[in-house]
Amino acid sequence: MATVAELKAVLKDTLEKKGVLGHLKARIRAEVFKALDDEREPRPPLSHENLLINELIREYLEFNKYKYTSSVLVAESGQPVVPLDRQFLIHELNLFEEPKGNTVPLLYGILAHFLHESKDGIRNAFLKGSSPQLPSPNFSRQQSRRKQIGLL
Repeated sequence: MATVAELKAVLKDTLEKKGVLGHLKARIRAEVFKALDDEREPRPPLSHENLLINELIREYLEFNKYKYTSSVLVAESGQPVVPLDRQFLIHELNLFEEPKGNTVPLLYGILAHFLHESKDGIRNAFLKGSSPQLPSPNFSRQQSRRKQIGLL
């Protein structure tokens, strides 16, 4: 017959493999945070920039099913409970979105914009308006020089 310790170990392993244990821990952390949150202490006002940044992060968290993390972000930051409209974010951040692009969070598109370049060195058109400053032809030499003198 199995001991209590063996049964606990098997139960823990089973819950970990199914991902239930991680969800339970996240839920407990979220509930502990709610219980400890002192609502009498006023939060600083939420700036327009932080509102937009938090919304990009929330969209990413919810897309990846990090719902407890998202709930803690909303509670801690003072972000509105109802998510901002995606078109509002696109307009406020001066973004361009292809019709097929609305299946992933905007943060992925913003990141892709800065990570991927086409063969001719021009960045993908994700942001409207002027494109970011492209490196000068001497960029790699400047970078090498900075490494030599310890700036990078």
